[in-house]
Amino acid sequence: MNLTPKHASESATEMVQVVLPNDANPLGFILGGTVMHLVDIAGAIACHRHTRSLLVTAAVDGLEFLHPIRVGDMIILKSRVTCTFRTSLEVEVEVFSEEILTGRRTLTSRAYLTFVAISSVGTKIEVPPLALETDEDRRRADAAHVRRRERLARRNVVRTAQ
Repeated sequence: MNLTPKHASESATEMVQVVLPNDANPLGFILGGTVMHLVDIAGAIACHRHTRSLLVTAAVDGLEFLHPIRVGDMIILKSRVTCTFRTSLEVEVEVFSEEILTGRRTLTSRAYLTFVAISSVGTKIEVPPLALETDEDRRRADAAHVRRRERLARRNVVRTAQ
């Protein structure tokens, strides 16, 4: 595997689709589970672009639903790798609604997902490092390290309690 550092821009992904009635609840808003499904896909695509490997979702951190998305609006998902570890990497996914007639965009959700790179037989493999070029890249990576430490601490508490 090529472990040459890669830039966040190389993994950046944007998905767009129209919210249809079969994606919605009786109030006419997209289902939260549908948003989560699309977030997982957008995150996986960015991570596949970074690792060029098979991946599994390991964790979802900080998924927030800030505003609803109406039937007929577009849902836009933007994802980018924020940090890499030895065999895993974190991706940020931002979700926007866009009104068809006005073009008005609203940030509706944000989530951070961790994926683990695996071989074709299911063993963990190393991932290429992320090239941190800007202060914003470094800020995102620092925040990812904090989320990872907190997630691992929670996991250890659960294991200790068992």
